[in-house]
Amino acid sequence: MASEEASLRALESLMTEFFHDCTTNERKREIEELLNNFAQQIGAWRFCLYFLSSTRNDYVMMYSLTVFENLINKMWLGVPSQDKMEIRSCLPKLLLAHHKTLPYFIRNKLCKVIVDIGRQDWPMFYHDFFTNILQLIQSPVTTPLGLIMLKTTSEELACPREDLSVARKEELRKLLLDQVQTVLGLLTGILETVWDKHSVTAATPPPSPTSGESGDLLSNLLQSPSSAKLLNQPIPILDVESEYICSLALECLAHLFSWIPLSASITPSLLTTIFHFARFGCDIRARKMASVNGSSQNCVSGQERGRLGVLAMSCINELMSKNCVPMEFEEYLLRMFQQTFYLLQKITKDNNAHTVKSRLEELDESYIEKFTDFLRLFVSVHLRRIESYSQFPVVEFLTLLFKYTFHQPTHEGYFSCLDIWTLFLDYLTSKIKSRLGDKEAVLNRYEDALVLLLTEVLNRIQFRYNQAQLEELDDETLDDDQTEWQRYLRQSLEVVAKVMELLPTHAFSTLFPVLQDNLEVYLGLQQFIVTSGSGHRLNITAENDCRRLHCSLRDLSSLLQAVGRLAEYFIGDVFAARFNDALTVVERLVKVTLYGSQIKLYNIETAVPSVLKPDLIDVHAQSLAALQAYSHWLAQYCSEVHRQNTQQFVTLISTTMDAITPLISTKVQDKLLLSACHLLVSLATTVRPVFLISIPAVQKVFNRITDASALRLVDKAQVLVCRALSNILLLPWPNLPENEQQWPVRSINHASLISALSRDYRNLKPSAVAPQRKMPLDDTKLIIHQTLSVLEDIVENISGESTKSRQICYQSLQESVQVSLALFPAFIHQSDVTDEMLSFFLTLFRGLRVQMGVPFTEQIIQTFLNMFTREQLAESILHEGSTGCRVVEKFLKILQVVVQEPGQVFKPFLPSIIALCMEQVYPIIAERPSPDVKAELFELLFRTLHHNWRYFFKSTVLASVQRGITEEQMENEPQFSAIMQAFGQSFLQPDIHLFKQNLFYLETLNTKQKLYHKKIFRTAMLFQFVNVLLQVLVHKSHDLLQEEIGIAIYNMASVDFDGFFAAFLPEFLTSCDGVDANQKSVLGRNFKMDRRLAQSLCDTQCNSE
Repeated sequence: MASEEASLRALESLMTEFFHDCTTNERKREIEELLNNFAQQIGAWRFCLYFLSSTRNDYVMMYSLTVFENLINKMWLGVPSQDKMEIRSCLPKLLLAHHKTLPYFIRNKLCKVIVDIGRQDWPMFYHDFFTNILQLIQSPVTTPLGLIMLKTTSEELACPREDLSVARKEELRKLLLDQVQTVLGLLTGILETVWDKHSVTAATPPPSPTSGESGDLLSNLLQSPSSAKLLNQPIPILDVESEYICSLALECLAHLFSWIPLSASITPSLLTTIFHFARFGCDIRARKMASVNGSSQNCVSGQERGRLGVLAMSCINELMSKNCVPMEFEEYLLRMFQQTFYLLQKITKDNNAHTVKSRLEELDESYIEKFTDFLRLFVSVHLRRIESYSQFPVVEFLTLLFKYTFHQPTHEGYFSCLDIWTLFLDYLTSKIKSRLGDKEAVLNRYEDALVLLLTEVLNRIQFRYNQAQLEELDDETLDDDQTEWQRYLRQSLEVVAKVMELLPTHAFSTLFPVLQDNLEVYLGLQQFIVTSGSGHRLNITAENDCRRLHCSLRDLSSLLQAVGRLAEYFIGDVFAARFNDALTVVERLVKVTLYGSQIKLYNIETAVPSVLKPDLIDVHAQSLAALQAYSHWLAQYCSEVHRQNTQQFVTLISTTMDAITPLISTKVQDKLLLSACHLLVSLATTVRPVFLISIPAVQKVFNRITDASALRLVDKAQVLVCRALSNILLLPWPNLPENEQQWPVRSINHASLISALSRDYRNLKPSAVAPQRKMPLDDTKLIIHQTLSVLEDIVENISGESTKSRQICYQSLQESVQVSLALFPAFIHQSDVTDEMLSFFLTLFRGLRVQMGVPFTEQIIQTFLNMFTREQLAESILHEGSTGCRVVEKFLKILQVVVQEPGQVFKPFLPSIIALCMEQVYPIIAERPSPDVKAELFELLFRTLHHNWRYFFKSTVLASVQRGITEEQMENEPQFSAIMQAFGQSFLQPDIHLFKQNLFYLETLNTKQKLYHKKIFRTAMLFQFVNVLLQVLVHKSHDLLQEEIGIAIYNMASVDFDGFFAAFLPEFLTSCDGVDANQKSVLGRNFKMDRRLAQSLCDTQCNSE
């Protein structure tokens, strides 16, 4: 005993020293090593048992329990039976003796350790494990402890970690399922007892003036008056101990419901009891009474009462989340909905004392979140099931949901409710599509609710109605590429759009008048513009007028986005039916954009420039964006009138161009400039009117872009305008035959355009990078960047078009491409330039390789192969950082395009490409931990194999006809072996993305080309790969890919099951560390010669711990 006591004192001293602020990291490592060594000693657990019963040092107790945890979870198989019996006996006694005095985290850890023993030994060696828990729950003194043990058991046994075999997991779940009815009965009894006990003594408050106003809605929701009466009982005020026990019971139920199936075990009595406790979250009066009484009567606070409501809602939501509902449980489900909607009505009921919003503000935020989760689950999972019940009033439910949504106290709560409406609208849309015959009946049922929803959502995005709330939204900080305001607007507009899809006429007649009102204010600003010394000024200066104008402009911007979002509902089959509405919208948008450009509101001085100027710019930009959204409608209009070229359509396009052209200027703010550029691109690409090029405004843009003396636009705008001009000349006009496309003239014009855009670039010489260059290197780089960014974009946007378009494009580009190839060697050491050049060539290879022709393409490939020597590759990858790696990656991507090309044209390059990969790139990156270049290299190797299989395996007609000859003739074996070895090595590295990619590549090669069946793979590689993959499973280094690895191992082993079981498996088990001879023997016997290999693999992984 003296030695145990001395050890305890030493351990306490070490623990105190370890956690002391002054202890150095080096000393902490020494102490850690001492503790680890002690834990590994045989019989260390006996000392720990003594420590637990004899110390009050939290650190020592936690360390001792960790030793037990490690022993049970990792070394239990090797512990003598007598020791196991002693541990199984002593730890529960220790818990029972000290559970009231132990810190809660030590007590919970001790519970977990005991449950871990049950996980290993119950029921064979620890037959009374679960019986003991039930006894603890049934004894009033130990009920809380029993509930903690029950919850821990549910967590650890029903949803065990991956260190148990599949068979053991199934056994544990079956054992637990056998106990479910008993456990649920006990938990029901505990909750009912507490409720009944405190209900008797609860003081009945005087009836409120509105207490009898349950109304028709409540009668509809609850089938019988008795149900309503039951739920209208006063909520009892609990003492602290009762609240604690109920909390634990509800936590247990929530976890049990997460894995047990819906069945008769979940009784109406239990459900009713849970709903009783759910009322704790929404009963403000009882919470206030509790807070008044709490100080003198040992009662729980209002916050703790609210927590009971949160836990009860968690239980309900666990049941709600189950999509598989047995027929016999549907009635229970209906009852649950009725009871929950009673609570929803209670929450949203308006009376003299509280508005709905202030009522929601007083409730626990977590309770509101849980309630919203319930509503989401109801709509997404169960609405289709419940809607058919005549006794469930869906329209009345929507009324409650409406009140709940639009009185949410937080933005997040409102967002969540909008998500629920989106789910409901999706459900309604799919229901109508599947039952077109009932469309009118369904829509009539919900029409009023949808119109109300649309109106309210539109009101909520307008400062006119909702200024205080909207001003709280952050419109500066980006989160997931959008601000809080943008998210608010986007989610609101999604709801508007979905209502538009269902009720197009109602939606349009609701939205358009609101837009008109705000447009009148905007269009009326012209009368307030006066001329000042420095230009034009908006003569609105009163603070109140400025504020009203700010709100109106913000609303107009939002409504323009709303109108743009609805564009898709005017095209396709409904084009003719909704033509007049769409034309009205487009004419208004064209008028507004022209108005903004003509009076130049974006450059006008205002009384509050920091507010009003951004507002005016935003409205102008949004009007252009909204008009762009109607480009598909304009395209359909164009195709309808292409023969007549009606003046109305010509006027729309011409006026739009008059609005765009003044904005293509360096003097215009970027936001507005880019909106104009995007609209121009849509006109050129989507609408494609024949007369577009002849419009004077378009000619003006051509002249501005090709004028060498004109200031260049910002990069993004320059690229967009050049794309638009190129597309005007290259894209075929819709609905016109080939002989009317005017290709010769358009080809000449396109060549002139490209010539002007690449003028400075084509004058560059390879000597531009030399020390004696005439132009500064930075200027040269700028010319390269500006030209290639434009040319690359033009090629990328034409790559999917007709052959004629691509031919004209390449003819125009040919000289620039040749200049690029000539410049490339000169800039090989300038990785930023090389990066841009390779991007350009990659785009050319993807889009125009046929037009470039074989000889020139071969010249490009050969130039690249000559330039990328091993020294150059090493410099790029090792010394030039991310830019250098990007250069190599783009080069490899170009080679990927080359090796995928069908036919024999580029086959002569295969040896050089493989040699470059395996002899130059791979040795540089193989041992680097960085993932740079690796993914692209292995994709290139995969593409090389996949698209050039016959380069390695010659398949003759004779071999395929004669079944007896199954082996194909092997060629280029060293290269194939080197590639496979590289794949194998990649599985030894920690990069999980590369591992997943390469495993997929091997499996694809096996599916398509029978890789695993090839003789060279079977005889020289198969079991090496299986061994590596099994080791990965055993060491759990890539646990996320467990399933994929298991399937790959099975596919490999199934090629030669006999060899796998007879030769490979015994050898593999022999090499496993940490498994004794007996365990290896058991594992070997457990492997069945059948197709349940995946399960056996999992067992190997578990038992090797």
